[in-house]
Amino acid sequence: MLTKFLTNVAVSFNPFSKLSKSTRLFLSLLPPDARQTIKIQTKVLPRTSEEPPKIAVTFKDGKLMELEPGKLSIKDLVEEVDRHSRMLRKKEELGGN
Repeated sequence: MLTKFLTNVAVSFNPFSKLSKSTRLFLSLLPPDARQTIKIQTKVLPRTSEEPPKIAVTFKDGKLMELEPGKLSIKDLVEEVDRHSRMLRKKEELGGN
């Protein structure tokens, strides 16, 4: 996953819910040194919570992407984030910052 262009990642999930599997995997894909460049906020919901898991990703260009990991696989989550990251990388390579 391209994390160079991420500035903020906010997640909320119930770790005991089956719907939170993609959220847990998404967090595990962030590199170990991610906290040096990315603000990571996690909200662990209580076991009895019925609230669906959420992921909000903010990119360097200011775009906020809100994802519903309960409805998406980890592959789909990474694909969504990488799609915008690749666009930013292409823009950077072309000198458009």
